[in-house]
Amino acid sequence: MMSDAIRNFAKQFSYEPIIENAEKFELKQHVIVAGMGGSALAAGLLKTWDPSLRLSVHRDYGLPSIADDEKSETLIISSSYSGNTEETISAYDEAGEKGFARVVVAVGGKLIEAAKRDGVAYIKLPHTGIQPRSALGFSFKALLKFLGLDDALAHVSSLATELDPVSFEEDGKKLAREMQGFVPVIYASTRNESIAYNWKIKFNETGKIPAFYNFVPELNHNEMTGFDPVRVYGHESSPDSNGAREKLNMPFYFLFLRDASDHSRIQKRMSVLEGLYRDRGLPVKVIDLQGAHPFYKIFSSLVLADWTAVFTAEQYGLESEQVPMVEEFKKLVV
Repeated sequence: MMSDAIRNFAKQFSYEPIIENAEKFELKQHVIVAGMGGSALAAGLLKTWDPSLRLSVHRDYGLPSIADDEKSETLIISSSYSGNTEETISAYDEAGEKGFARVVVAVGGKLIEAAKRDGVAYIKLPHTGIQPRSALGFSFKALLKFLGLDDALAHVSSLATELDPVSFEEDGKKLAREMQGFVPVIYASTRNESIAYNWKIKFNETGKIPAFYNFVPELNHNEMTGFDPVRVYGHESSPDSNGAREKLNMPFYFLFLRDASDHSRIQKRMSVLEGLYRDRGLPVKVIDLQGAHPFYKIFSSLVLADWTAVFTAEQYGLESEQVPMVEEFKKLVV
C-alpha cells in the first residue's frame, strides 16, 4: 500500500549504494541523467540542493544534443527503476553507439542485464515492490554515489532517524480536505522548482487528479494575469454576460511553497502575489519548507505531498498506488 511506503520512506536513507563494475567507472565533468517519470525525479532534487552541479536531466528517447568538444567529459546515467523503460534504454544504447561514458541505476530488468553484458558500471537499487515515485531516497543516494559526493551521502543518511513521515500524516489529511473539489497549482522559487514539480507528480499519480506547477519570478510575468478577470489597467472590467470567464478560476487551489532561504525579492514577490490572489477570491495555502538543512527541507515537504495525495485519492474513492492508465498506455504503444 502507498501509505506503508510513505511510513517506511525514511528507512531508504539507510541504504548504502554499491557501484558494481566500479573499475570501469570514471566520473566526468558534466553528467546527464536519462530517465522518465519517477526515475528522473531525484536528479532535479539534486539541483535544488546544489544548483552549481553540472547535472542535467534528459526525458526523451536517445540523447540530447552534445557538443563534440564536451563528449569526452560527459557521463550518461541511465536511470530506470524497473530497468525496462524504453526511452531510457534508448539513451543507454545511443550512448554506447556514440562512445559516451555511461552507467546504470535500476532494480534490475534489461538495463542491469545490458550493463553486466557490456561491462558497464551500475548500481542495483533494492527491489522492495514500491512505485518508482516512492523510491526517491534510493535514487537520490545512488546519484550521490556516482557523483562522488561522499559528505552529502553521509549527511542525507541521517534522515533515516531524523525524518518521521508519520508526523506529517494529519497535516496531509487536513490539506486534502481543504482542497477537495479543487485542482492544485503549486508555486515555488526557481531554485525549488523541482520540489513543486514533485508535488504535481504526486497529485497526478497518487492523488489521481490534475495538478499544475510554476515558479517565481517567471510566473509574475505571465501566468498570474490569467487569474485576473476583474481588473484591467487598474479599472473594473465588465464581466461577460453569463460569467463564463469568472468560472475559469473556480477549480483552482494555490499552494505556495515558501522558503526562508530564498532571495529576499523572491520572498517579497510571493507575499505580494499571495495578497493579490486572495483579493481576487482565489484560495491560497502557504506551506513553509521547514528544516535547517536542505535535505530535510526537501524530503519533509515531499512526505507531506505524499500524504496529501494519498488522502486526496481516498476522498474521491480511488486507489492511490497503481497507475492503470500508464500501464494501459504502455500496452497500446508496443
